[in-house]
Amino acid sequence: MPGGGHGDGTVGVFGGHTDFTDARRFWDFRSPGHGDINFEDIIVALNDVGYRGPLSVEWEDGRMDRLHGATEACAFVRKLDFTPNAAAFDAAFARKQ
Repeated sequence: MPGGGHGDGTVGVFGGHTDFTDARRFWDFRSPGHGDINFEDIIVALNDVGYRGPLSVEWEDGRMDRLHGATEACAFVRKLDFTPNAAAFDAAFARKQ
C-alpha cells in the first residue's frame, strides 16, 4: 500500500472525485491526535521561533461527530500549548541561595 498504509493507490494522492472517508483515498482529514501529524512538534517549533500568537484549529473529520470532535480537538490543542521557559533551563541552578 502506498503512503505507509494509506489508501490502496487506486484514486491517487488527492483522492480524485471520491468522498472523504473513502477507504481508497491516500489521505483524509483527521481530528488532531487521531492522524499522522505530531502536533507537539509543531508547538515546540513555534515556541522555538518565539511565536506568541493565537492557535487556530480548522476541525474536519468525517468519521467523528462534529460537536464531539471539535470539543476534543480544542482540549487537545490547549493541552499541547504549553508556556515556554522564560529563562535558560540551567539558570535556575546557577542562583545563589
